[in-house]
Amino acid sequence: MKTYRKLKVIISGGGTGGHIFPAVSIAGKFKELNPESEILFVGAKGKMEMEKVPKAGFEIIGLPISGIQRKLSPKNLLSNLCVPFKVLYSRAKAKKIIRQFRPDIAIGVGGFASAPLLSAAVKLHVPCLIQEQNGFAGLTNKMLGKDVDRICVAYEGMEKFFPKEKIVLSGNPIRSCIVPATPEMKAAAIKHFGLDSEKKTVLVVGGSLGCGTLNRCVTDWIEKGCPQGEDVQLLWQCGKYYEPQMKAFLEAHPKENIHCSAFIDRMELAYSAADIVLSRSGASSISEICVAGKACIFVPSPNVAEDHQTHNAMALVNRDAALMVKDADAPAQLFGKAMELLRQPELIARLEANASRMGIGDAALRIVDEAYKVIDNE
Repeated sequence: MKTYRKLKVIISGGGTGGHIFPAVSIAGKFKELNPESEILFVGAKGKMEMEKVPKAGFEIIGLPISGIQRKLSPKNLLSNLCVPFKVLYSRAKAKKIIRQFRPDIAIGVGGFASAPLLSAAVKLHVPCLIQEQNGFAGLTNKMLGKDVDRICVAYEGMEKFFPKEKIVLSGNPIRSCIVPATPEMKAAAIKHFGLDSEKKTVLVVGGSLGCGTLNRCVTDWIEKGCPQGEDVQLLWQCGKYYEPQMKAFLEAHPKENIHCSAFIDRMELAYSAADIVLSRSGASSISEICVAGKACIFVPSPNVAEDHQTHNAMALVNRDAALMVKDADAPAQLFGKAMELLRQPELIARLEANASRMGIGDAALRIVDEAYKVIDNE
């Protein structure tokens, strides 16, 4: 059995759950393989990681770094004038953190804090690895790619963003509870959520805060009388932000086949219960759906940098592993397409099989192994 020696690891980045949760998974894998390893996170002050990382049991230091605000306003103009000074200060603080902590390796996962931390690590000759979650590389990782030692990616074809010789296809770290569904798991999931085992189940999930487009698609479908969906039930995560509005809607439009909640804690059971999934196409969601082996119709968010959710979804669509509906077309097309898919078990089976082939369930271990190789100069 392979042994893993104690390491001191700095992990930097964040800003969104899509950066933070993979980072926490990587950190957890280091500790699992050697509990004596020391992990230090470096994030951006005021961002989500400053709350989520300590809750996961890891120490984090914040840098006063921020990005350029694109919307014109007096407040944003002032903020933008401060950015160069924040960058310079953050670089100086990052160097101090590295000299004090003396890491064996620095790992960047994208986001504001990655740039000053990884740049400082490169200059101080600390081995560096970055992890890119999306099919279209983020700006920070593209900037760092030429200087770091290894680049772990979730999609093929990333040579257009990074030096080919540095790329390793690792996949995205996901929650360890997400596994391919079995008939036994599906039965347990149906019971857990109080669903009808005789009905087809559509899982609608748009993130922890919710997705306005997906919620509008659901409410429109309900208002139309759930056309062609008499034997269909929804397991619907509407999001914390939209919960009061959706609760009021359901009180005015009661339906026995709609199971709505702000957040689904047991996503492994939700995937197991679902016959098909309707989802945004963030990197973590796609990785979980592939590992779970589910047929999905993606509705990429148009409100993300470089339209990377469309690139993520198309990586599956081009392999006959998923379907996609544009955000602007979703209110008119999504549920019609979903009902049509439910009537095609052969297509569902094909999408499931092809998605499963793209799933990488041990991504965190692969990334940790690459970190050890970088340190050992392999």
